[in-house]
Amino acid sequence: MELVDKTINSYFDVWLGPRDPRVKGWLLLENYTPTFIFSALYLLIVWLGPKYMRNKQPFSCRSILVIYNLGLTLLSLYMFYELVTGVWEGGYNFFCQDTHSGGEADMKIIRVLWWYYFSKLIEFMDTFFFILRKNNHQITVLHVYHHATMLNIWWFVMNWVPCGHSYFGATLNSFIHVLMYSYYGLSAVPAMRPYLWWKKYITQGQLIQFVLTIFQTSCGVVWPCAFPQGWLYFQISYMISLIILFTNFYIQTYNKKASSRRKEYQNGSMAIANGYTNSFSSLENNVKQRKQRKD
Repeated sequence: MELVDKTINSYFDVWLGPRDPRVKGWLLLENYTPTFIFSALYLLIVWLGPKYMRNKQPFSCRSILVIYNLGLTLLSLYMFYELVTGVWEGGYNFFCQDTHSGGEADMKIIRVLWWYYFSKLIEFMDTFFFILRKNNHQITVLHVYHHATMLNIWWFVMNWVPCGHSYFGATLNSFIHVLMYSYYGLSAVPAMRPYLWWKKYITQGQLIQFVLTIFQTSCGVVWPCAFPQGWLYFQISYMISLIILFTNFYIQTYNKKASSRRKEYQNGSMAIANGYTNSFSSLENNVKQRKQRKD
């Protein structure tokens, strides 16, 4: 394994240049192998997990979901606060910020961004809970792509550009995750579900986040500083891929559902005219709603 690590590291050093020495020896950052293994295991569980659960009863996971989502909400809030204060203390330039001019604030940003990288490993549990609860419809291409790539991307970010211009996307994402994981935590409590109205706006916020990140990253291309240009072009490309996938998700989830509801309403109106048909439809809907509440 040590030989494999040395070989991989030598290739990365040739392709990407010398690493940032400030993260040398940090947990999980020394070698790429652990991150790759975690990602491969994640994909293996995504593939085999639903097969294993096929003939088993779904787990509720209600109590642990509340704790898990509360923990990630607090971690996201901590990262957001530390990133904002670190950027302020270092006098970071919005248009382009290199990785060595912020003084002590750079180290603060690096420490927080390590937690951001590590949180991407924790977030694999999102998918595992879907599998255990047999919510396989939520394990989409977007979901798996986003989770599997983020951990790997941030391993490279932490080794080569662990501060400077890298702060922006992580700051916005941490804020969005405060809203997202607080929503998921509350939705695990059945009594709270009728009062949760902001799920749709979380996806809208994610799309706004990607657009703002592209804009801020593009500023570093137009008004360059010592931050490596290749990382900026990669981030723009990755954000475009997320915009495409999240936009498709938004259309499939909200626009088509709204259209479906309108059709159901029209059909319901016709059923009223036909008498008993509407009563049967209402009874069927009530049964479905009760079944949904049980999970």
